[in-house]
Amino acid sequence: MSWFQRLFTNSGEEELQKKVEELQKKVEESTLFYHRVLFSGFTIGSAVLLYMYLKNADTEQKKEELQKKVEKSNFFNLVFFLSFVIGAALLLYKYFKKADTEQKKDWRKEEFKAVNVILDAATAHPALLLSKNGRRVTWKGTGQDLPRSTQRFNSIPYVLGHLSICSGKSHWEVEVGNASCWDLGICRDNVTKKEEFTMSPQKGFWVIRLCDGDYWALTSSVTLLTLKEKPLKVGIFLDYEAGYVSFYNMTDGSHIFSFSQNKFSGVLKPFFRLWSSDSGFLTICPGEE
Repeated sequence: MSWFQRLFTNSGEEELQKKVEELQKKVEESTLFYHRVLFSGFTIGSAVLLYMYLKNADTEQKKEELQKKVEKSNFFNLVFFLSFVIGAALLLYKYFKKADTEQKKDWRKEEFKAVNVILDAATAHPALLLSKNGRRVTWKGTGQDLPRSTQRFNSIPYVLGHLSICSGKSHWEVEVGNASCWDLGICRDNVTKKEEFTMSPQKGFWVIRLCDGDYWALTSSVTLLTLKEKPLKVGIFLDYEAGYVSFYNMTDGSHIFSFSQNKFSGVLKPFFRLWSSDSGFLTICPGEE
């Protein structure tokens, strides 16, 4: 009996069932093998991908760290370079500023004669104390027993310089130091001395003032001044014929204020004032004899 005939008998059915089971088993084994191979391939591939990722991540991290180090190094190099440039620029600025200031000082002093100013004791208010050499004035406060004088200021603590100026270009310097309240300038010789008055060019006064930390020019309506640096020494420059008087901060050579377009007449005198006991003192620098 052929294999084909046995398919239609009972025993043939059993054999067919057996063949089917064997075939199914082989299919299952093949499927399992395929799954194993696929899983193994996936696992290996995943491992390779993971390795490559970690390697790349490590490389990127190192790259970022290296880049940060380079950037940090560049930053410090830039800071050093800028510090050098700024420092050099400041040194050059100070050098040329000093040279320019010295040049301006020399120019002024060449144009204007340095005069020798001594305080006139006959004009000093009793509250003011003059040094023996007549170059320093200090606030005394209590009235002094002074000789009577028609030239003495009795109402306000003023004192004049002994020098009389009626022509030419003159200059003198006054050390103000830490004096807190003072007036400096020039006035006419014949200003009133026995009563209080408001100082202005119209009244014969060309004066600047320090009071409560502010600097003023005593113009007809007073002018508030802005100074870059506190003067320790003030220079007064008077051009009689041109009709102007200028004030300079001799500490840094800067200009403070100028009274101009005046028509001077008669004798002009250096003018000084202290306000109170905490005003400090004023010292006139020696000029030419």
